[in-house]
Amino acid sequence: MGPDIRSDFPLLADQGLAFLDSAASSQKPESVIMAMDVMLRTGYANVHRGAYRLSAEATDAYEAARTAVARFIGAADRREVVFTRGTTTSLNMLAMRWGADRLVSGDRILLTMMEHHANIVPWQQVAARTGAELVYAPLDDDYQLDLAALESLIDDRTRIVSVTGMSNVLGSMPPLAEISRMAQSVGATTIVDGAQLVPHAPVDVQELGIDFLAFSAHKMLGPTGIGVLWGRLELLEEMEPFETGGEMIDHVGLYESTWAPIPHKFEAGTPPIVEAIGLGAAVDYLEKLGMHEVRRHDRELTAYALARLGEIPQVTVYGPKNVERRGGTVSFTMGDIHPHDLSTILDEHGVAVRAGHHCARPLMEHLGVPATARASFSVYSSRADVDRLIDGLVHAADLFGIG
Repeated sequence: MGPDIRSDFPLLADQGLAFLDSAASSQKPESVIMAMDVMLRTGYANVHRGAYRLSAEATDAYEAARTAVARFIGAADRREVVFTRGTTTSLNMLAMRWGADRLVSGDRILLTMMEHHANIVPWQQVAARTGAELVYAPLDDDYQLDLAALESLIDDRTRIVSVTGMSNVLGSMPPLAEISRMAQSVGATTIVDGAQLVPHAPVDVQELGIDFLAFSAHKMLGPTGIGVLWGRLELLEEMEPFETGGEMIDHVGLYESTWAPIPHKFEAGTPPIVEAIGLGAAVDYLEKLGMHEVRRHDRELTAYALARLGEIPQVTVYGPKNVERRGGTVSFTMGDIHPHDLSTILDEHGVAVRAGHHCARPLMEHLGVPATARASFSVYSSRADVDRLIDGLVHAADLFGIG
């Protein structure tokens, strides 16, 4: 992995670029690009609607992608996989249709201090609309979720527990099976923001015991514009659609309508057909690598990065020390150099990192910093990329006179 497969990624193959911003969006392998290209050139038609061969074949390809995703996350039924525009859309669907339709004043929504804005703002809207209480579980001294505090916050008023599967800032990976057991003990629904988790580790939704999972294709080697909402079959049956219109209906009259069976009742309008083909190809690519191997690569590269960053006295890393409990995302600051300045200097050395609050302002306030620089890895990342990062940081320290 790493340099061994770098040639599979056209953007990386011929450029001297250490791309360390995969948590924002990953690069795409040739197989994903080609699958989408072939669909556009030789197989494109709208799905589920045409009575002609091309449409039927496009429908088969689109639905094959759904089957691939269901297999990839261990879903009990392919109908549990709903295609959306991405993680943000999936979480908004859950907030507005699972949350707002059920919560009342006094109910409790439990989040954590390390959530992405996409798993905060929708619940703020729901709390304001319903009168439900929004509560945040704190972190411990090692930047992990404080499970004892979380358990103390779960009571008979708790209706929803919505947590990240892997922090996009800290890399922290909460124990989802344990959290879901806590939630189940009071009849609460467990929702997981899997945008960072699904690309980096094996996920089996049945083993985890969770109720809903949201993730995006573009962070797992696939295209933008498509994501997944997985939910237990009986819960999706119970939930009302988020959007209405064409495709998601069974019958439409002048004054009332009925919905198509799941998952189609949640997929209004023409779906992201070509993007679904790309997502299916990304799943195929990751399955060939093996998600346990992907996770091993993640751990080893993260351990190497933490060790190398530890060689620079001015660097402060924010995230767990134990690589068994974290993913391949490393956030840091270096002295009083602003992360945006660091990012600019690193770019001059052919190193791409993210700088800012990473759509996690409440976490930044908790950490007491306005922003961090973030290096994040994927299957094509290597030790050489980390070495270039370190060389760039050493140059920045010399440039700012903090060496």
